Amino acid sequence: MNTATLEKMRKLKFFGMHRAFKTSIESGKTENYTSDEMVSMLIDSEWDDRKNRSMERQLKNAKFRYKASIEEFHFHADRNVDRNQIMRFGDCSFVSKFENILVTGSTGTGKSYIASALGHQACGLGFKVLYCNTSKLMAKLKQAKGEGSYVKEIAKIERQNLIILDDFGLHPFDTQGRNMLMEIIEDRHGKNSTIIVSQVPVNKWYEVIGEQTVADAILDRIVHGSHRLELKGESMRKKNMNQENNSNSNSKTKVAVTL
Repeated sequence: MNTATLEKMRKLKFFGMHRAFKTSIESGKTENYTSDEMVSMLIDSEWDDRKNRSMERQLKNAKFRYKASIEEFHFHADRNVDRNQIMRFGDCSFVSKFENILVTGSTGTGKSYIASALGHQACGLGFKVLYCNTSKLMAKLKQAKGEGSYVKEIAKIERQNLIILDDFGLHPFDTQGRNMLMEIIEDRHGKNSTIIVSQVPVNKWYEVIGEQTVADAILDRIVHGSHRLELKGESMRKKNMNQENNSNSNSKTKVAVTL
């Protein structure tokens, strides 16, 4: 009977339930449960399994550049980052409220890390997230226009609860890219959230976007009422590299002294 039940669970794709029931049988613990406890245990196992698999799918579909966590972010005093503010963002209520976050600062200050950490947090809470390098996204959409799949790609972006546009403004927008950006922002305005990450200060975004009328329309939708994070300090990559070089230098000195 148990074999038949396990097979039915497998065919019904109750994988969490299947694994928990099989483990209980093999360990001989089925008799330790009352009927209601057994049902509760199986349901909890299936619930957790589906939640974990859903999060794995969300993380895979998000296409983050790297894994990031709010808890692992270094809140150095010279970086102008309010720990309490970041932790408040961590509950992702800004996504539920369709609010935007603008993250600016010099290269290596941790902008992309913070954005990715918030994206991971949102995935964990069941939101659909998409991480994009802005220039690569524009190139992909231009190619989609030529292949006839542009509407499909735009619809995919619109469905995301949160999109992260990284490296925004590294290259000025041409007419086609500007119009595509306008369409993306317009589709999301008041419906979903966007995090924009840029080395360029917000007051320079007019120059990056280009044509004033379109720039006004875009910035009116993404800047006003948005949350802002302006990171400061030296590049963490450079700092870590210097520490590593110093460590290696000290190690070589110790070896030389020993010899």
